Amino acid sequence: MILPLLVLLAAAPENLTHRVTGLFSREREADLREAVKRLPEVELLAVDFDRGEATFSFDPAKLFKGVKEKDRADRFDQLLKQASSHTFGIRPPCAVPWENLKLVEIPVAGLDCKGCELAAYESISKIDGVEQATASFKAGRVTARIDPTKPSRDALIEALKKRNVTIKAP
Repeated sequence: MILPLLVLLAAAPENLTHRVTGLFSREREADLREAVKRLPEVELLAVDFDRGEATFSFDPAKLFKGVKEKDRADRFDQLLKQASSHTFGIRPPCAVPWENLKLVEIPVAGLDCKGCELAAYESISKIDGVEQATASFKAGRVTARIDPTKPSRDALIEALKKRNVTIKAP
């Protein structure tokens, strides 16, 4: 009697929320949904653009067959990257409470396509301490929510300049 209950519990899907890299504009939600459709064992339940997070549902026994529990996050990241041509990935949850993050806004010019926005986003999102970032040519700005003890606004601006993003005067 206990064995069937264990089998049922093992097959129960898990709902997990992850930070999503590549979610730099609201329009990218549709792209994320399309990428997740390529992962038949995964369902996208919700997207929180403001926090750069998404909630996924999947059966870990099916999705991670033969993968050690400690390696599952890396494997899920690889799967999402493959499904999205490496434009989306996952990161661990934010270590700093959301209300303690500092919002940095940088006015920019010259971002005229998704590729330009992605380049600007990637240049700052990979900096240690950047917990969430956006890039929008429509709005003319790049934003980052940062751990206030780590990167400075100047470090973000320098990273953008290295990617040839034009910084507008405030």
